[in-house]
Amino acid sequence: MTCAVRETGGGWRCAGVRWPREVPELGWSRGGDRRVSVLAYGAGLGFRAVGERHCVGARGNVCPLGAVVPGRSTGGRCAECARLDRAHSVAADTMADDPRTYRVYLAWFGPGMVKVGITGEERGAARLREQGAVVFSWLGRGPLMAARRTEEVLRAALGVPDRIPYAKKRSVRGQLPGPEERAGAVAELYARAAALEGRGWPESLERLPLEVVDQVGVFGLDRAPDPAPVRAVRELVDGGVVAGRLVAAAGPDLHLAVADGGVVVLDTRLITGWDLTAVTRATEATEVTGSDVRVPLIDIGGGGVQGGLF
Repeated sequence: MTCAVRETGGGWRCAGVRWPREVPELGWSRGGDRRVSVLAYGAGLGFRAVGERHCVGARGNVCPLGAVVPGRSTGGRCAECARLDRAHSVAADTMADDPRTYRVYLAWFGPGMVKVGITGEERGAARLREQGAVVFSWLGRGPLMAARRTEEVLRAALGVPDRIPYAKKRSVRGQLPGPEERAGAVAELYARAAALEGRGWPESLERLPLEVVDQVGVFGLDRAPDPAPVRAVRELVDGGVVAGRLVAAAGPDLHLAVADGGVVVLDTRLITGWDLTAVTRATEATEVTGSDVRVPLIDIGGGGVQGGLF
């Protein structure tokens, strides 16, 4: 079983999934060192969580307190590091003089789930992959504050949110409509947005032509096996094992085919800050497939909690 988890005797900790290109990568950190493991659909992945979960720090810096953080936290940071990380983000509007070019995008995550947002132009579509956007189109490009103003205008005029919870995204990911319907939803939203040009749309924001990008293939959702995932990992615990075959990925979520024949979603934001050791079905078969190892799971649809086996 091929495993992308690093042996952590040297103190490597997982930094979660990244999407710099059209394949997911697991990031790893040890002090100021950074490494990545490229993930492949169809390959195996297995790990055991060890000890306690610690704060991942802020902006690439180690948490000075070495704080322990809750297992269910998707941020993986203590209160102080979370504040510092937020203060230096684009969303905090503290960088009005940022000279970089930004893009406004329209993103579709499933029926009735659309949003507008901005990202740095040099990042390309990485932000859309990080969010798990199934389909998207660029809308415009320009200075940061013009992009931010356009984003606010569109939210108010179109009645769309600035964010959609990941729980809602994964609840519909296994029952997506066909490509024509997906593309049509984004095209319709684009037409409504373009009609607002000249009505609160900053002159310094250049409108870009409609170009629908469908990421179902990038995420592996077109090859993912039935049935659709109905369970997701709620949190890791000391000694808890997660192991399976990677069949799809979207945003921070990894879809793992597990021993009981189902597919479980692992939000990799829950594994940041943990020391992880590699396990395989071959070397730890009783733990991977037996009833003595459990990590808490939650039902994707109804939100009920249950004990899960891997």
